[in-house]
Amino acid sequence: MMPLRLYRTTTGAFVERDGGFHALPDEWDALVNRDDLAGYLERQCIPGNRLPHLDGSFVAPIVSQEVWAAGVTYERSRSARLEESKAAGGGSFYDRVYDAERPELFFKAAPWRVRGPGEEVRIRRDARWTVPEPEVALYVNSAGRIIGFTIGNDVSSRDIEGENPLYLPQAKIYDGACALGPAVLVADTLPHDTPITIEVVRGGKVIFSGATPFGRMRRNPSTLVEFLFREMSFPHGAILLTGTGIVPPDEFTLCAGDEVTIHVSPIGTLVNLVGKK
Repeated sequence: MMPLRLYRTTTGAFVERDGGFHALPDEWDALVNRDDLAGYLERQCIPGNRLPHLDGSFVAPIVSQEVWAAGVTYERSRSARLEESKAAGGGSFYDRVYDAERPELFFKAAPWRVRGPGEEVRIRRDARWTVPEPEVALYVNSAGRIIGFTIGNDVSSRDIEGENPLYLPQAKIYDGACALGPAVLVADTLPHDTPITIEVVRGGKVIFSGATPFGRMRRNPSTLVEFLFREMSFPHGAILLTGTGIVPPDEFTLCAGDEVTIHVSPIGTLVNLVGKK
């Protein structure tokens, strides 16, 4: 079966298959919660409605879904959290959660705080040290089943979180702290060797880049979803960021005007500028 990618645009939903695009009649929330989503999309890919390009501009692939995130799922992320929280006495928390059965899960964004492709992510006005966190995001339907994958940027204020672990919500949750897109790869699994890459450009020069394979994540995606849905319902489904294995050096912080590019093949490329505080 050829890869299927879902896009949400200013004119509606589209599915891409084999280089062609097909308009979909469905509202987004109903679409991502369809039974047998892949089979339904295959049936929509008929020659008669094939388009050579998308109509409209990309928007974030989200309408009513909540965005949640898993923390400390990669070894590199654990090391960074341990280092930044030493002064606050919180280092052992991150070490313990990395090895524990129960994952760290936290709320990340309501739909209206999410930014799409080409839109601006933000730095908190009261933050001194802000980093992008390139991640694969699980797209989960209301029944708790993974129906696809998209790209996420979990923008984080490391100095605020490092000051005290109890400040995590303020470090992670604010307007423009999450970007998603451009597509949802419709699949229930993603190969472990899928590369996640990031590049940050400032003034025309690359000031940071990094890469990691998706499979280096310690947690199993299905386990993360099971814990998320264990005592909560999501009538429209949910999006779950899976953590990052790429952490910039301590001297790096995002600045207004930076361009952040995250690529995950075969999902696509998410590009966002950093806006003013």
